[in-house]
Amino acid sequence: MESKSIKVFFLALAVLFVAFGVAGFRINVTPSLPLGIYRLAGPPTVGGPAFFCLESDEYIRLAEERGYAGAGFCPGGLRPLGKEVYGLPGDRIGLDQGLITVNGQALPGSIAKDKDRQGRAMPASLLRPGVIPQGKALMLSLHHSGSFDSRYFGLVPLAALRPMESVITWNNRRQNFTQGVIP
Repeated sequence: MESKSIKVFFLALAVLFVAFGVAGFRINVTPSLPLGIYRLAGPPTVGGPAFFCLESDEYIRLAEERGYAGAGFCPGGLRPLGKEVYGLPGDRIGLDQGLITVNGQALPGSIAKDKDRQGRAMPASLLRPGVIPQGKALMLSLHHSGSFDSRYFGLVPLAALRPMESVITWNNRRQNFTQGVIP
């Protein structure tokens, strides 16, 4: 009888998880954003979190082979990446001693690494100085110095973004509790 109750529990948990996703909620367990629960929000805003699927086969393959993103429901079979919006159309991107700048402001911790934590060579950055064109966004994680983000695969199509807002997050793995805005 105990086996049946375990199956029912996991089935109920799966149904709850699917309903949670259909309702627009996401759980982030990666270091790219604060750990916690997020929900779909309005249009993307600078500083706001967003989830998106990688679109380039080359970067999908790299993320899968190296474990940068786990299995999920994106085309290519990976889960969406969660990052923050650091630039929108019309913003000017620059590079200053390796740091990414947006509209002249340096973003601490934004230097692209030559190697990942396993010592494997990282691809040359596709990010180029200039004005962000219509339909694109600069997506970075400054929460994790080794983040796989726009500093490698370049700008992301705005249409691919699913802007989010935090519901409940923990700033770090010691779980300093903060609460997002809930209407």
